[in-house]
Amino acid sequence: MNTVMPHTPIAATAHQGPVDWRRLVDWAREDGLITADEARRTVDRCAKAESVQHPLVRLASVSMRRASDDRPLDIESLTQWLASRTGLEYLRIDPLKVDVGKVSETMSAAYAERHRVLPVQVTPTEVVVATAEPFLTDWVAEVERQSRRTVRRVLASPGEIQRYTVEFFALAKSVRAAQKAGGNAGGASFEQLVELGRSNKQLDANDQGVVQVVDWLWQYAFDQRASDIHLEPRREQGTIRFRIDGVLHPVYQMPIGVLNAMTARIKLLGRMDVIEKRRPQDGRIKTRNTRGDEIEMRLSTLPTAFGEKMVMRIFDPDTTVKDLDALGFSAHDAERWEALVKRPHGIVLVTGPTGSGKTTTLYSTLRRLATDAVNVSTVEDPIEMIEPAFNQTQVQPQLDFGFTEGLRALMRQDPDIIMVGEIRDLKTAEMAVQAALTGHMVFSTLHTNDAPSAITRAMELGVPPYLINATVLGVLAQRLVRTLCPQCKAKDESATRADLEAVVKPWKINGGYRPYKAVGCVDCRMTGFMGRMGLYELLTVSEAFKDRVNQQPSIDALRRQAVADGMRPLRLAGALRVAEGLTTLDEVLLATPPVD
Repeated sequence: MNTVMPHTPIAATAHQGPVDWRRLVDWAREDGLITADEARRTVDRCAKAESVQHPLVRLASVSMRRASDDRPLDIESLTQWLASRTGLEYLRIDPLKVDVGKVSETMSAAYAERHRVLPVQVTPTEVVVATAEPFLTDWVAEVERQSRRTVRRVLASPGEIQRYTVEFFALAKSVRAAQKAGGNAGGASFEQLVELGRSNKQLDANDQGVVQVVDWLWQYAFDQRASDIHLEPRREQGTIRFRIDGVLHPVYQMPIGVLNAMTARIKLLGRMDVIEKRRPQDGRIKTRNTRGDEIEMRLSTLPTAFGEKMVMRIFDPDTTVKDLDALGFSAHDAERWEALVKRPHGIVLVTGPTGSGKTTTLYSTLRRLATDAVNVSTVEDPIEMIEPAFNQTQVQPQLDFGFTEGLRALMRQDPDIIMVGEIRDLKTAEMAVQAALTGHMVFSTLHTNDAPSAITRAMELGVPPYLINATVLGVLAQRLVRTLCPQCKAKDESATRADLEAVVKPWKINGGYRPYKAVGCVDCRMTGFMGRMGLYELLTVSEAFKDRVNQQPSIDALRRQAVADGMRPLRLAGALRVAEGLTTLDEVLLATPPVD
């Protein structure tokens, strides 16, 4: 269901026919939305130039100013006001929540364009139709008769209606064309059913309909700020889902034959084996978004019970140029991290679960270190993003070229800074130690819950404590939490400083305290959150910490010493962001381990 804003009718308005800009100006003055002087200025500005634009668009273009605060009224504000004026519900169209297939079945594209309406939701008894002309209703009876459902009208921005009418019907047309080209043929499934009389023709990856649907999928994902695209085959049909701010959202139900053709098309572009569907594969694609920015996508396929599943990881082109503040570092940790990474040699580890932003932190840091005077070389599995400032190598297990072999080869390439994708075994750890001992700066990742656990993990792999002390400079643990939507967040009157400090005892929250709660609006799809930020726990290896590693290498002892050396636990880092009004306590508790 799309987001519908509550409304309070201002006045019943008797009017017939299309909306007229002069009448809108009169109504805005009557309702106190604008002053009488502003009404006269608006009429003068609009009368000077004839326009075929919708009246709401025309008024927004001349920057008609609100009486209450003298701010310009944009198209959304004007549409909301007109909805209240006419007693209709206002709707901000969320394309993720529109079933495009059902929309296209309700009316034709030509009919929608002629009447300037757009179906946005279809239920067994009702069809919700967006319009920007509240007084034109001659189409209602016909749609009700054809769809055999009751029509409920909502008011939406004319620009949104025009844009999504083109997009939705073009997508539906491409899907139908692709489906027609390939019949109902599906891919290999553990539940393959032989149906007599059905066409066995398979869709071609280069079919024009398939090409158009794939192009739409990518641009749609870029527009929606998706970090991952999932193409998932099911028994009856395929499902497309986007991960946005760490949460998966269903996007589209696709005929299984079309989904398989889309997967084949993407595999073809990613230089993967299109025929091979029995084993997992990896690939990558570089393309551009509508702004012309290069976008890197990493592809992964996996055979499932109902066919081949594909996940596309989308990498932000601005990742490598983000500063520490944009990544979420506090001033306290940013200063310590900068001092750490500028050391001439040693090992710096970044830890955290999959999807916690380790790659973003490492790439952003290395990008700043990669000057013309420095040779930065990486060995990764796989290469996450192509970065021209680095010399990047990908491991190839089928050729017996793993992290250990990659590191050994890099040592002969005159590197200054080495980044190892992950330390997974003792051989890789020993090579990283050897590189650090011979004067190189080594960055790598581990999968541990917090920073002190990385030290004990290294010892579990078999690295002696004296070598850890000789090479490891510090460990950064991190998590990602959703940030509150700046448009709708509201002060949380029920939250207290005592509640916040209760989850980070014995720490105290000093300084300002401005807790906010998630509300939800059309900009954030009623989630209350917009974007994510990092929480960081930085352990620096001091002489006192080295003594602990030698004498008492228990995790509790190491954690206490790290705190004494200035480390702030992940949960404390999150609590400080709650106090700043950037996220919520629930988000922090969900993402971080408890403070011991």
